[in-house]
Amino acid sequence: MTASGYPKIELHVHLEGAVSPPALFAAARRNGFPLPVATVEELADFMRFRDFEHFIEAWFATTPALQTEQDYRELVVDYARRAQAHGAVYLEAIFSPCDKLDQGISLDTVFTGFTDGVQAAREELGIEVRLTPDITRGVDLEVAKRTAEHAVRYKERGIVALGLGGLEAQFPPEPYAPAFEIARAGGLGSVPHAGEVAGPASIRGALDALHADRIRHGVRAVEDPGLVRELADRAMVLDVCVLSNVRLSVVDSVAAHQLPRLLAAGVPCTVNTDDPTFFACELDEEHAAARSLGADPRALFDAGVAGALCGEETKARLRAIADGFDWAALPAEPAAG
Repeated sequence: MTASGYPKIELHVHLEGAVSPPALFAAARRNGFPLPVATVEELADFMRFRDFEHFIEAWFATTPALQTEQDYRELVVDYARRAQAHGAVYLEAIFSPCDKLDQGISLDTVFTGFTDGVQAAREELGIEVRLTPDITRGVDLEVAKRTAEHAVRYKERGIVALGLGGLEAQFPPEPYAPAFEIARAGGLGSVPHAGEVAGPASIRGALDALHADRIRHGVRAVEDPGLVRELADRAMVLDVCVLSNVRLSVVDSVAAHQLPRLLAAGVPCTVNTDDPTFFACELDEEHAAARSLGADPRALFDAGVAGALCGEETKARLRAIADGFDWAALPAEPAAG
């Protein structure tokens, strides 16, 4: 069925964090953006995760090279091609329009480029991509509302939800409720980051104030058994990123990850790359890590279908892919050590 063993759904990948070094290098050349290195090889090494401080340094030294509609369109197609090679049959991808405003790049440029990429991925690769732009925590609340309004405006071009990203511990979700009300009134879903570097209160705020349809990360829910039961009762899908959590010291190791406890409690979980270029983890590697913790590939796929915010026609095609695949024939993954 796929080049990498079995079909996958990915619902949590930051496109700026997935840009390939060659594509980023080419964009920097086109746009006259000064990179801190001289070759693609040096760029790949510079972008590779070392620690959180270096990740932030590398992010802000490289991703602002992406400035034009062409850059954003190509970014979608480039990652869709990579994910497809690892078995992805459907993607919901994140971009951060607020971050571009300080560079003088308009929201229209950003939204047009990324949504053009949705169409290009469909035409060139035959893969369905949907987009979930993030409000960056800490931006002016008027900017947050403008971002929500643009997301609604581009709904027919592949935008399916509004997200909230950035510094979770410093900026709780509640103040962003007006922006999410705009999105909800316009027919979009709610997919905030919560429960990654902050605890259960962040998840509770995402549920109560932002009316989350899905939680990005959510792994720290295990600190509150009552919240875990509620997530399971609500069939609230969590976008889990095992290797990202290890890289960012949310957990000490793959073996210590919260995923088995969430699955045992009946919380549906998907597996995702988060920022695959920076964290050096492609979709196959994330799945291998999750399977080493006992995750079942078919259950991960089914959670992806349940959590996806596409239309019913697309969901029906995804279910047909799952029903047509021989999941029982997959070899077992060695347990995490």
